[in-house]
Amino acid sequence: MENKQSDFWSGDFGKDYNQRNTFNEKEWDNFYLQTWGVTKIEMNSRFIGQLPKDIKILEVGANIGMQLRGLQKMGFTSLYGIELQQDAVEKSKQQTKGINIIQGSGYDIPFKDGYFDLVFTAGVLIHIAPENHKKIMSEMVRCSKKYIWGFEYFSENLEDIMYRGNPGFLWKADFAKIFIQNSPELKEIKREFFKYVDSENKDYMYLLEK
Repeated sequence: MENKQSDFWSGDFGKDYNQRNTFNEKEWDNFYLQTWGVTKIEMNSRFIGQLPKDIKILEVGANIGMQLRGLQKMGFTSLYGIELQQDAVEKSKQQTKGINIIQGSGYDIPFKDGYFDLVFTAGVLIHIAPENHKKIMSEMVRCSKKYIWGFEYFSENLEDIMYRGNPGFLWKADFAKIFIQNSPELKEIKREFFKYVDSENKDYMYLLEK
């Protein structure tokens, strides 16, 4: 499913994003500490730290695999990603080991219904146009047996935000609420807000269950 956003991320802008967001483990921890005052692994542990380490996990919009590497460090062993940018997938092969990241679209995930125990995004839904929410969220719900997990920008109401001088490529919203509106079989079991260290803005993490 091609659209304005997928074309944008598949091109030079997406490659530039990869360059800006390639971190080693220490740099990744420092980025989260400096931005939210907590490491990503600590955030993750509050939500999924108690889950069995052999559950099958898919990240939609995996980029070069930083989030999946974090889960691997936590002990999770069955990790998959799907990523639109071929450039990012190639870089992921250099950055990860024992993680299966394939090139593809979250609008058409090439796995059977309920194949994964948990499907998640981290800073991806914010770049999906509102008219496409239902499509990508339905695909995530379809291939998840039990959990939907996310870490995204938050706003009570949908907000269109200018992104590096480009309109129509970034939105804030209550994505957990939108998931449930589109898939009423889901229920929210946890959410937590993470305030920025240097501003009053906040992002949030949520966990939904079938």
